Amino acid sequence: MNFTVADIQNLREKTGAGIMDCKEALNASSGNIEQAVIHLRKKGLAGLVDRGNKDSKEGIVAHYIHAGGKIGVLVEVNAETDFVAKNEIFRSFAHDIAIQIAATNPQFVSSDQVTQEIINREMEVIAPTLIGKPQQIAEKITKGKLDKVFKEICLMEQPFVKNPDMTIKDLLGDIASKIGEKIVIKRFCRFVVGE
Repeated sequence: MNFTVADIQNLREKTGAGIMDCKEALNASSGNIEQAVIHLRKKGLAGLVDRGNKDSKEGIVAHYIHAGGKIGVLVEVNAETDFVAKNEIFRSFAHDIAIQIAATNPQFVSSDQVTQEIINREMEVIAPTLIGKPQQIAEKITKGKLDKVFKEICLMEQPFVKNPDMTIKDLLGDIASKIGEKIVIKRFCRFVVGE
């Protein structure tokens, strides 16, 4: 392996391709980023970044009922076109997201939605562990602890229950690269009997 995790992230940012596709492209190009971009373009997997500003107004509301009807989830997943919204890969992805929400009970879709109130509460817990630490170390500790919290409460940061080696963000990137359109997990609601 002639590349690092940072190289994978760099390639993902440049192309919008999924993590597994980026790994494959970097392997095929011996770690050369520019060659990896060409490899992805030949496979039709690069270029999703250009779709970032396109609206995703088509889609479906997927559902999942678990535990004998004790837990239920509704999730809205959007795509750019109705054609993709009817695609079996897209629908399967939306169903997997509903299962993920039922299993892990996230509070937010992504970390940018976390309220300042929750961040302040976590900072109160973290603050005593930072006493006497140099600023650079304190910043790393704070980031690490906040990232751990985001992994628990933010859907996009969570490990995928069907494949814990990838996050929901990675899974979304892989599906978007296969479909060739921007996909957005818009919102969700989780119901539990008695809550």
